[in-house]
Amino acid sequence: MSSQSIQKKIDELTRQMAEAAAAEDFERAAALRNDIEQLKGPAVRKPPPGQMGLGTNIPVAAPPRGWVRPKKPSPMTTNVRSRGKPK
Repeated sequence: MSSQSIQKKIDELTRQMAEAAAAEDFERAAALRNDIEQLKGPAVRKPPPGQMGLGTNIPVAAPPRGWVRPKKPSPMTTNVRSRGKPK
């Protein structure tokens, strides 16, 4: 099947699923939902390769615009106590 015919079939099944849910035929709606998921397959749910993290299929969260990583604190601060010794 071509991708266009698959998409048409998915659209038709989606319409039928909405009608079944409106008619409160939830068993039929669930079966149609499962058919839609089977037609979509796993390749449809994955993000494109340029938008994935290395070695994963989870998209990488991008920081907000203008965000700058804060400086690391100095380990030689006045707040630090040595272990076990009162200040």
